[in-house]
Amino acid sequence: MSDSLHEPWLRGIAFNPAAPSDVLIRLLDRAAGEAGPLMCEGRDLPDAVIDAALRHPDSVIRRALARSRHVDPARLTPLATDPSGIVRGWLASGPRHYPRWVRPLPDDILVTLLTAQDGGEDGRLTANDIIGELDSSRQIPPSFHRSLAGREHPELRIRATWRWQSLTPAQREALLNDPDPAVREAAQDHSWVLDPGQVESRLPSIGSLNKGVVFGSYALSPALVEQCFADGTVRPLTWNRHTPADALARLARHPEAKVRALVAARPDLGPDLVAELREDPDESVRRRARLHPIPRTWAEYWAIEAVIGQLIGHGPDCICPITEPAPEPSSDWFAACAVSEEPELRRVAANWPLLPAALVETLAQDDDEEVRIRLACHHPLAPPHLLLDVFVTRPAHRPHLLTLPAFPRTGLTHLIRHPDPEVRALAAADPTLPEPPVDDPDSAVCRAAAANPGLTPQALETLLADPRTAEGAATNPSLPVPRMHALLDHCLDSRGAATRATSGPMSVARVTLAGP
Repeated sequence: MSDSLHEPWLRGIAFNPAAPSDVLIRLLDRAAGEAGPLMCEGRDLPDAVIDAALRHPDSVIRRALARSRHVDPARLTPLATDPSGIVRGWLASGPRHYPRWVRPLPDDILVTLLTAQDGGEDGRLTANDIIGELDSSRQIPPSFHRSLAGREHPELRIRATWRWQSLTPAQREALLNDPDPAVREAAQDHSWVLDPGQVESRLPSIGSLNKGVVFGSYALSPALVEQCFADGTVRPLTWNRHTPADALARLARHPEAKVRALVAARPDLGPDLVAELREDPDESVRRRARLHPIPRTWAEYWAIEAVIGQLIGHGPDCICPITEPAPEPSSDWFAACAVSEEPELRRVAANWPLLPAALVETLAQDDDEEVRIRLACHHPLAPPHLLLDVFVTRPAHRPHLLTLPAFPRTGLTHLIRHPDPEVRALAAADPTLPEPPVDDPDSAVCRAAAANPGLTPQALETLLADPRTAEGAATNPSLPVPRMHALLDHCLDSRGAATRATSGPMSVARVTLAGP
């Protein structure tokens, strides 16, 4: 067989779900080229392979494993103290392609990375570089942020002061009186955001890009509130929880409908203003005012805003990251949203992954398409038929849906002639398909068909020799293990000899995987 088939064979075997540990470990050899790093980053692995990758002398293998979204993050703990700062940096930065469901790192890894005194023996990164990667990676769960004020390490308590407004009064008081002087200093440095006088005095020194944050979240003096009205920059006031009641009344009667709509959703509006906004001449304002009865909480406000608001809300093709559910709003509130007559509130409920099974069943049949889409993407109990429906009709969600355990892999024969090749590729992998379409005009469909476990080992031999189907055939779980070893013998022996003849030890630069 042609040497040009070596790459597709190696890639295929690397992702063969039936390949045993001894086969996969052979792909960690440098002669396997990019197949080993791609495997470590791109699939679930048996424990023996993970152990081999963690101990591997080549940092290319270890750093690829560091970015895997398929391996239990707890198994990656040794990489947090890896000799290579590049490996630590890849662990901190997380999976490259930002899956919808954000993989939170365990507390012990987070503490190790956040309190490290150096950036590794290779000197390529500093400890702060690695922390910067971690901060932007979305791998720090909200529960960890909420715990920082009570952590033993003073560096973590200092980080708690950065989110001063999210702390409880007791936590603020404890940090202001912390036994560590650096923590006390940090607490003093951040406490000004809740002092209207200090906010006003510091505003001139704050850059223009940060003034929106000030007006939208800090405690404001009457003079700063008046400045916002005078400058026409009142929108941040509509979501600032420190905006005084008299300013809210003015915002509720603002000539711009978008401003009135924003303020109509606030949880602290009095009943008179709510009643007034429910009669507003603009439909968007009336809709926001009637979404749910008062009293309301800020947690409920932001849960609604995240789904349908003008600030951060998106439509049915929203692919925003999915993180762990917050402790608030309450389960009763989400249940009430699920049975609301307002479709916007049912969409909010569909976003909550802890909704009871009975309500999931109801929402799966909702008349509102966006409710069904959000339920499919967010809830682990979403029925398989709904996942398939959304896959077929909403391409934006396909990468995420394919990662869900409940996604159907059989019963797809009715889609084999679908005009969309991505849908045909899904159907081509159905093991109940009588004749996988290995001659489909689309190469991705051909690969999927060649990987169909319904094919016999004899049929796979022909497909292994065809460039269009070689990779799929090597991925096929019906490929006998001795044949996998034989293919690896052929590829690795010839490539190993060529590598030894032309180069020395494997260089990090050999594998062109993007990194920090």
